[in-house]
Order: sequence, then structure tokens, then C-alpha cells
Amino acid sequence: MGHYALESQHIVPIEECPVHHERGNRIAFALGDHLSRVAAITPLLRHVIIRSTADGREASAMLVVRRNDKALRAPIKKSLASPEKPDGFFINIHDQPGPFMVGDETIKIEGRSHVKEVVGGMSYLVSPTAFFQTNVGAAEELVKLVLEGVGPARTVLDLYCGSGLFSLQLAKAGARVTGVEENRQAMKDAEANLRLNRLPEGQVRFIAGRAEDSIRGAFDAVVLDPPRQGCPPRVLSAVFEQLQPSRAVYVSCNPDALAKELPGILKAGYRVKRVQAVDMFPHTNHIETVMAFER
Repeated sequence: MGHYALESQHIVPIEECPVHHERGNRIAFALGDHLSRVAAITPLLRHVIIRSTADGREASAMLVVRRNDKALRAPIKKSLASPEKPDGFFINIHDQPGPFMVGDETIKIEGRSHVKEVVGGMSYLVSPTAFFQTNVGAAEELVKLVLEGVGPARTVLDLYCGSGLFSLQLAKAGARVTGVEENRQAMKDAEANLRLNRLPEGQVRFIAGRAEDSIRGAFDAVVLDPPRQGCPPRVLSAVFEQLQPSRAVYVSCNPDALAKELPGILKAGYRVKRVQAVDMFPHTNHIETVMAFER
């Protein structure tokens, strides 16, 4: 358990994740210890994914494996009987190569289906397979930057909206929001979060689908929060050349990808109003970048 060495699949061992609440660290490394004692299951293991709230009151653990094997039962049982037991435990089956952390099949073993996180005064239910910012303090800064970048926009399109982190905050500020997300479980979480926060009916509409297939209508502002590879050319063209909102806010977890896309955005008739880096993972070289554009 650790971080990948730069440009390598070699694991550099660590003793803690400084972003995690101490409870999240205890759960992760206790589970890793139980698993490491059974040498036969090592080839099955891929990831341990821990979701803990900022205050540590709720935590879930998900073990990502190549296949569900009987050899997993004993170490998981010991982990769930230990003092470092999470509130919910899941197994995810992921036998395909590639950059994705999780596969399509998730089995709930025990406990809660979600953890409830609070960001900027709003509550978010988060499933183990749905994306949500892991550094809650930094996530609150992202929310502030997005709200400032969007400004007084009355209608907002939130692409790659996940569980609704930005969508709900924008709606709370008074905008009518359309959120688009491909991950079906994240969409279910977003709908649940909408009900949980009792926002007015019709204030937010969520669409389950790929961003490139779901961009239509007219919006004052667009928020983009794509995965590490950035936005496909079809998305950039649809947003900046066809929709042409007066404002756009791009939240990038990969500044290299954003840098490659920037010339095309500027060529479409936009200028950069603000650039702000947010250090989501202070113990790594990863930097989140929020770039606000105006037409």
C-alpha cells in the first residue's frame, strides 16, 4: 500500500495518507494488514478504497479484486470483527486493464450503503463507487471558486457533475442547474442529495449520460469538471463554439490536459478571467486548477 513512483507501476510504501482522517488511515492499513497475511490472495487484489468523512464519524471500505474468491472471506471477516471496522464494507469486481479504479459489479458485504459528507453547509450521500472529492477542506475552496466564476448566472450547465457537489451549491445560490453525469450510481446519489437538501422542485435537473451526447439548450454559464484525461474535442466544441455561454468555469485535476485544450478555448472567443491552483493532495505532485473564462 502506497503511492506509485513517478512514471512507474512501482509502489512506494507509505504509513499514512495525510489527507485522510486518522480513522480512514486506521481502517485502510488494518485491512491491508489482514489481507497481507494470506499470500495466496495477493494476485486477486487491486485496490483498497476508503471513504471517510472529514470528521471521521462515518467511513466505508471497498476492496477491489480481480475476482470474488473464497480465500477473501477469512481476512475480511477478521477485519470486520476488529476495532477498525468501517460502517460499510463492499467488494468490487474489476478484471479489466486500464486506468479505471473500479469495475461494474459491486457486492455489499455489510453495513451502510453511503457515507454522508458535509461541504459548504450542504449534505452529500456518497456511494463507494461514485466519485467525490476526497479532500473536503479543499473541496469547499473549489465550491467557492466555482460560485465566484459563475457569478450571477441564472441558468448553469454542470458537466461531469458527479454526486452534485457543484450543482446543488449553484442551485442554493439561486441558479437553475442541469447536471450531466455518466456514472449511474453517482446520478442516483445526486438525486438523493437533491431530496436530502430539500431544494425547490425543478431547481436542478440531472441527466444520466455522456457529456458529449447531452449538451443542448441555452445556458448563461457552464461548469466543466472532467476526469484526468480532460474534455473530448466534441465537448469543447459544443460548449465554446456552439453554446457560447457568457461564462465558463473549468475545474481541472490535470493542468497538462487543460494546457493542451486552452488554445482552442481562447480561439473560440474566450479570455481567462482567473486562474487558481488548489493543492488537493499536498503530499503529491497533483494540483487542481480552477480556470474561469468569460466570452
